[in-house]
Amino acid sequence: MERSSRDGRPATADESATDESSASVGASASAPEGAPDLQTYAVLLRTLNSEFNRHAHAFAQRHDLHATDVHALAAILDSTALEGRPMTPSRLAERLNLTSGAVTACLDRLERAGHISRTRDSADRRVVHLVYNPGARALARQYFSPLARSTEATMRRFTPAQLATVADFLHTLNQELAAQAAPGRRGE
Repeated sequence: MERSSRDGRPATADESATDESSASVGASASAPEGAPDLQTYAVLLRTLNSEFNRHAHAFAQRHDLHATDVHALAAILDSTALEGRPMTPSRLAERLNLTSGAVTACLDRLERAGHISRTRDSADRRVVHLVYNPGARALARQYFSPLARSTEATMRRFTPAQLATVADFLHTLNQELAAQAAPGRRGE
């Protein structure tokens, strides 16, 4: 049977595939009835990641940074929230899956540009902490404020219970993905 597009003309192969993947968006054997299936989550997460990357790459271009530099800044910024401690060069190398030399080059660029500072731990002077400088943080906050406003507007459309479920899902997914990238899993 020939499928029709939304405007009544015969559907192209791409439109048919899109319609078929949309039809499979509903329940699947592994998803509770009425819940999106794994493919739907994969598409939504990739789309979200692409949007964040698009903004990050634009920020990088505007401020003469490499894409890796922006990922490093995000990791440095989020380290305390995620791990309860400041980022170090060795943990940054692990987080970004970079060599120590590549991380050193990245940190040198970020320090020269005024985005970060390296400070020594007061208890163990061998340990270097990476600090996102306040001026650079304000620059990023200003640049990404439209993204923050969009996030806040979207959050207002959901109940606190729904938002707690979304946060729990994302937290658990991040833990699962991090476990897959644990030492010893690289290159498998």
